[in-house]
Amino acid sequence: MSTDADFGERLETQTVAYLDRIDDCVALLPRALDEYASEGASRDTVDEIAAVESECDDLVRGLTGLITDAGPDDIGLLNTRINFNESALLDFYNELDVVANHTERIVQEVAMMRPAAGVEPFADMREMAARIAEMTEVLAEVVEGFVRGLARADATETLAEGIESIRALESECDELRNDAIETAFADDAIEEPLVYRELAILLDELANTIEDLTDRIVVIASKEPGIVTDADES
Repeated sequence: MSTDADFGERLETQTVAYLDRIDDCVALLPRALDEYASEGASRDTVDEIAAVESECDDLVRGLTGLITDAGPDDIGLLNTRINFNESALLDFYNELDVVANHTERIVQEVAMMRPAAGVEPFADMREMAARIAEMTEVLAEVVEGFVRGLARADATETLAEGIESIRALESECDELRNDAIETAFADDAIEEPLVYRELAILLDELANTIEDLTDRIVVIASKEPGIVTDADES
């Protein structure tokens, strides 16, 4: 029979491995756009993103299976934070998987739509991708602390700084999205402005998903005094 510590350690270890691959996946997004802009092709990086996304699917199935297959004896009576939040935690991991899925979709859409890269809207999209990669890096730290706080009954985790950083970066993505769309329709030299609008919205949806994950953390943490998500509570 596993102990409380065993389950918590496995959940933390598997979560960190999963977050590392999500971070790897999204970090390839700016590179894919750079390669597309400089060479007109980024097939190898697109394929690499698809491969990492598949790994993420396998890892999240392992994580959700770890939780759903565990009975009270596996989780342990001391892991009350996990027991009380099991359903919300499963939803959280499934939403987290959207980050890798959506990253793959974006690069596939760019490859299919073939937008001209030497225009300002594409540069805005490239900046959005850079912000999203930064958001994902911070998200990994926040989620790691969040899961550690749930898995250890006596843990205290302060996540406020990371959450605020993600929200600020998401606001920057909003501004870049608006600039990309406005320029695409205002510049008569740009052909097919709807292409840039659709791609900018896809990037914005990815940024929104990351921010939404922090909102989910805040909701769960509101019932767990050991996990601090508000700077005023620190």
